[in-house]
Amino acid sequence: MIRNIQDVPVTGKRVLTRVDFNVPISASGEITDDTRIRETLPTIRSIVDRGGIAVLVSHLGRPKGMVAPAFTLKPVADHLQTLLPDHRVVFAPDCVGEHATSAVSAAQPGDIVLLENVRFHAEEEANDARFATALAAVADVFCNDAFGTAHRAHASTVGVTAHVQDVCAGLLMQKELAYLGAALREPRRPLVAVIGGSKISGKIDVIRSLMHSCDTILIGGGMMFTFLQSQGISVGSSLVEPDRLELAASLLEEARHTAVRLLLPTDTIVADRFDAQAATQVVAVTEIPDGWMGLDVGPESAAAYGEVIRTAGTVVWNGPMGVFEMPPFAAGTRQVADALAEATARGAITIVGGGDSAAAITQFGLASRVSHVSTGGGASLEFLEGKELPGVVALDRP
Repeated sequence: MIRNIQDVPVTGKRVLTRVDFNVPISASGEITDDTRIRETLPTIRSIVDRGGIAVLVSHLGRPKGMVAPAFTLKPVADHLQTLLPDHRVVFAPDCVGEHATSAVSAAQPGDIVLLENVRFHAEEEANDARFATALAAVADVFCNDAFGTAHRAHASTVGVTAHVQDVCAGLLMQKELAYLGAALREPRRPLVAVIGGSKISGKIDVIRSLMHSCDTILIGGGMMFTFLQSQGISVGSSLVEPDRLELAASLLEEARHTAVRLLLPTDTIVADRFDAQAATQVVAVTEIPDGWMGLDVGPESAAAYGEVIRTAGTVVWNGPMGVFEMPPFAAGTRQVADALAEATARGAITIVGGGDSAAAITQFGLASRVSHVSTGGGASLEFLEGKELPGVVALDRP
């Protein structure tokens, strides 16, 4: 059984809370997207408003086990103070040892202590037992609210749970598991999956898994060209994974023997080079000129996908339809996002699976118009594949 933070007494206790504050920070120290921080505020408030001490631990970037000033969490602490002005936010210049223990020891009920980047220590990603013990030294309770790292068996997500008696999930973690779990176990039908992104290699298992639960799977993004070429279609200079052609063909064949509809785009927007200023044209996927590359699904495909999405009962979206960061190739992704918002308004459950999809729907200003935007791209993918997430399993106590 996984307990919820609200079911755990925290008055006067130090609650070591794994959060995902891996947010973009400009060279001047400004946080350019604080979504992940805001999503964790309900859990933090649940602790401090009930007289607990919230001791937050997170990673930022990939400092490779060394102290790197560019990856300090100090700007996050400053930003968090502006979001929670009624509580004192203290920054500890290390996550273990004297700096951590002294900062937590001086904290009063209702205070928040943000520990320095846990990945400044190589022992974190190695799930080192001694390091996990050192992290647990400042904890009476451990709460994991970092769904985005739940697929990693690190010291701050898994190892620490062996050294703290009371463990629980935060409110964001609970919300992520509830939405994704319901989409797989008891979805409103039809269940539609929209799978995009550049490469098929990272989405193989999720496509195969969803074949047995979805009514329709819509394929877009760069991976569509590997599927198309596997059918003998010439795709010009479009992105293709040659070592995945046989696999793509087998997935299409497998889909023919299941109840799922696996749809590929019928048209595409092609460009003469990978550039926002490139010459473009709309062509059928069977008529891509030599030397040209497909960088978005075409308008016919986007419209057809939109119709499927708008009539769905549940939609799971992971991966953009094209290079949405460039305006000429953003239309397909935008139309999917619009269709999700319309489906939500009609009563559908719509889930955006983190990563680039989350970035896209936020860029289009539609994040508030879908049911749930996941904070974990890799974690949501593995969950949809049916894999157990180590960070979640570690919270499950008899």
